[in-house]
Amino acid sequence: MIISRTPLRMSFVGGGSDLPSYYRQHGGAVLSTAVDKYVYVSVNKKFDGGIRIAYSKTEEVDHIEKIEHRLVRATLQMLEIPGGIEVTSTADIPSRGTGLGSSSAFTVGLINVLSAYLGRHVSAEQLGRLSCEIEIDRCGEPIGKQDQYASAYGGLSLIEFKPDDSVLVTPLVLQRSIREAVESNILVFYTGITRSASGILKEQSSNVADSAGKQKMLNRMVELVYELRDELQNGHLDSMGEILDENWRLKKQLASGITSDAIDDWYAKAKANGALGGKLLGAGAGGFLMFYAPSERHDAIEKALGLRRIHFGFEPLGSRIIFYNPTDL
Repeated sequence: MIISRTPLRMSFVGGGSDLPSYYRQHGGAVLSTAVDKYVYVSVNKKFDGGIRIAYSKTEEVDHIEKIEHRLVRATLQMLEIPGGIEVTSTADIPSRGTGLGSSSAFTVGLINVLSAYLGRHVSAEQLGRLSCEIEIDRCGEPIGKQDQYASAYGGLSLIEFKPDDSVLVTPLVLQRSIREAVESNILVFYTGITRSASGILKEQSSNVADSAGKQKMLNRMVELVYELRDELQNGHLDSMGEILDENWRLKKQLASGITSDAIDDWYAKAKANGALGGKLLGAGAGGFLMFYAPSERHDAIEKALGLRRIHFGFEPLGSRIIFYNPTDL
């Protein structure tokens, strides 16, 4: 039995600039953090030589090509594992449509645990790059690259996407008191709405490719990434709320369906009760709402929204093998 633990992520600013329709022309950047909610993937040798995959459903097949789960099938093919294996996944947060990068966290964790199964060490850079290859190149998902690298590296980081498809991850160096203050001022609510990001991301990618106005919006969102980095490093905490607010106002103009009347209403209520800014995590339309507010305003915001609050902490580490006991059958 081998088990990997991979963190989910919370993206603050710059989301959308990690799509190839944008970064291959302009270069992109996001500022995000891994959080202390995880996807666990376990692998065990299967006695009869078949393949068993357990997630929200269970598959038992005798050949890789028969696996329905596209990410598992593509990863086994890439790593040239023919069978004789059991793969099980569990998560702290619902695995689809929540805006926390769960699909990419699963892929990163799967590559990590299967590589350990083969007796190979993989670096954070390799985990990020290979998971992008699986999701984007092999499975054709219309997604960006930020989730994979955030889960692979962990920590609070500036992630830059270069026109040549390379990715640079730079940890944000903050005084401990600043990092703890930022963490304590963030509050997150579950909207109860799950959605597929694919349609939104396809439209957003098309809009950005065809519209100079949308490109200018993303240009500004990328500028905000560096402004937020500088403000945090200089200890100007309240600027984070203002930057999040501007980023959200820009983001929801990139594609239809990113927001809704209910989401806009929750956002307005949060600001009326002391939130300095916030955003919907992920591509949009549902999942989790994140706000930045002085901690003394959190109870009032929670009461005004009437949504389920979920406590998140920052996670300094990326995907890890947390149990390793290989056996030969």
